[in-house]
Amino acid sequence: MSMRQPIVVVVGHVDHGKTKLLDKIRGTATQTGEAGGITQAIGASIIPIETIKLIYKKVVNKNVDFSLPGLLFIDTPGHAAFTNLRKRGGNIADIAILVVDMTSGFKPQTLESIEILKNSKTPFIIAANKVDLIAGYKQTTQGIIKNINLQQAYVQERIDTKVYEIVGKLSELGFESERFDRIEDYTKQVGIIPTSAITGEGIAELLMVLCGLAQKFLEDNLKLNVVGQAKGTILEIKETKGLGKTMDAIIYEGSLNKGDNIVIGGVDKPIVTRIKALFEPAPLSEMRDKKSKFVAVKQVTAATGVKICAIDCDDVIPGMPLSSFDPTNKEEIINKIQQEVNDVLIKTDSEGVVIKADTLGSLEALTFLLKEKGIPVRKATIGKISKKDISDAECSHEKNPLLSVILGFNTDLDNDLDYTDKVKVITNVIIYRIIEEYETWVKQKKKEMEEGKLDELVRPCKIQLLPNYVFRQSNPAICGIEVMEGKLKVGVPLMKTGRSLCNVKGIQKDKDNVTFLEKGQQAALSMDCVTVGRQIDEGDIMYTAIPENHFRKIKEYLKLLTQPEIELLKEIAEIMRTINPVWGI
Repeated sequence: MSMRQPIVVVVGHVDHGKTKLLDKIRGTATQTGEAGGITQAIGASIIPIETIKLIYKKVVNKNVDFSLPGLLFIDTPGHAAFTNLRKRGGNIADIAILVVDMTSGFKPQTLESIEILKNSKTPFIIAANKVDLIAGYKQTTQGIIKNINLQQAYVQERIDTKVYEIVGKLSELGFESERFDRIEDYTKQVGIIPTSAITGEGIAELLMVLCGLAQKFLEDNLKLNVVGQAKGTILEIKETKGLGKTMDAIIYEGSLNKGDNIVIGGVDKPIVTRIKALFEPAPLSEMRDKKSKFVAVKQVTAATGVKICAIDCDDVIPGMPLSSFDPTNKEEIINKIQQEVNDVLIKTDSEGVVIKADTLGSLEALTFLLKEKGIPVRKATIGKISKKDISDAECSHEKNPLLSVILGFNTDLDNDLDYTDKVKVITNVIIYRIIEEYETWVKQKKKEMEEGKLDELVRPCKIQLLPNYVFRQSNPAICGIEVMEGKLKVGVPLMKTGRSLCNVKGIQKDKDNVTFLEKGQQAALSMDCVTVGRQIDEGDIMYTAIPENHFRKIKEYLKLLTQPEIELLKEIAEIMRTINPVWGI
């Protein structure tokens, strides 16, 4: 058994400096003047421990000793990389850096990142970034703590305030934390390292804390057999010039060889194939450059990234697990890999929303965060939103319209698919925005549904028959009226003293027939079963004769009524109770 590099990912809110911090870490490693200071792998950068020691010594002027071979940083920061680095029971990433902008603090995607880290049981440290933007801060070549101590008192106070704002927020989320140099027990507290992705301050300390934590607490996780069966995950699928479709993968255990048989998880069934070639970036090439050259290799060992060229890999999806196998354990490995995929896909829950995502890891993250919010998931699958998804979502409409919804993360409708107004489709590339939009829509939809139910009831309304506006005395009586309060609808019963006298047969306003009137509006009203001069007279005040069962139901929707309508409802109840003292109680 030997020890591999810890796999490190960088996560956090957009614009908090994840990419710049990762670039600064890589740049610092390449500027040490040491040959081979950093190794580019597909999707990853490997920084040897000797390079890290040299960076630390240059900044802090101290020697340190670690037995780790180095650190492996996943090159693409953010959810896409992190959620795709999945394996059964957790995450391939051994440790994460959560980047928080000191000047703006926690944002929705910061909280989302913490939830995903918590779910995958991934330990993390905080890079309190943009320390250089604190008002009055002056850069030096000292280590970050010495530099902070050299600042003017008011600057030190500002930095401490910002750090303890982070401490306070983490405490609300159930984590103890402290600035890294003040931590008493790393098993109980999350370390916060002030950093600047622009000046590079705090980078040396960040690397040292990562190494220290990994060596002290993750040593057992880092022991592996580099010559055994390979295990990994697919990061990306790409078209590579001269090679066709290739797979970028992270291998976290064992070794992978040209010619090996591998199995990759699939949505419907596992993909079994054979490796035609393995590639690594050419020395000194920038692998995100489209013109980068690749070198064919016969073998790679964990932990590293590699470009795989294999037979029949057109249907492979990012985020899927992979494993090599030999004829003796082929079926066992295939079943294990596919079960890992099936554990995430949901197709038969009794009720809930339909969710779609571009990768297995993204789907798992979205499912987890929805369930954290108490939002049930009926079906969770990978790919574009299809006609079948629309049908599945529509099935929920009759039972619960609030679940007749499709939520798409990093995916969209298949070929501009049409869908009815019975299905709400929400898509975004950021999970929290999907959830935020869904929750906003649910509130709006609930209000619409409640208003619809309220409109089915006889609502409180008070009208006056206008003097000198009797157009017909009976069969039906037609009078000019004004709505004094509430909403008047065609078909509702009217009263004066607690007994229903007539129904509203029709409403004509400005020569047009309308179905309702609101407060302040005037119109001609036709009423059956009454005669002007007998049951009703010009100038009379009339009310809607609310049925008792309607009154009880209306009380459930008081939040949809205005305060004057609520007062009117009480007035109507008092009129009704002159005849029946327990009416509506």
